[in-house]
Amino acid sequence: MAKASFKLPEDFLLKLSKLGDKTDEIIPKVLEAGGEVVETRAKSNLQAVIGSGTKGESRTTGELVGALGVSPAKQDKDGNFNVKVGFADGRSDGRSNSMIAGVLEYGKHGQPAKPFLKPAKSSSKNACIDAMKAAFEQEVEHI
Repeated sequence: MAKASFKLPEDFLLKLSKLGDKTDEIIPKVLEAGGEVVETRAKSNLQAVIGSGTKGESRTTGELVGALGVSPAKQDKDGNFNVKVGFADGRSDGRSNSMIAGVLEYGKHGQPAKPFLKPAKSSSKNACIDAMKAAFEQEVEHI
């Protein structure tokens, strides 16, 4: 059976040793930094599709754009940290922001789909990773 060994770079080992028990503090900050990048892209996409291509005058109130946000990082039952980019519910007209966003994203009978979330997710992936790397480096430097 073959045996392989390798040495990790010294600077990487120093960063890992600095983390210690601070990972539960650092991970939420890193994830929220990435979530903000996706939120910004989703908001710009949403503003571009609202009211575009309609037969009549747009009736937008701005509530949907205002309801888009990033949740705080929370740990699930499996120990994984998650952030969610989505909509807070509770509109003045009693309807659900999530339902309205779903209709915009996927369309309905007589209303074509105007995707804004899926393109935001795919187009912001690299920027999100870069923002999380930068936030991680910054947090490690502060330790």
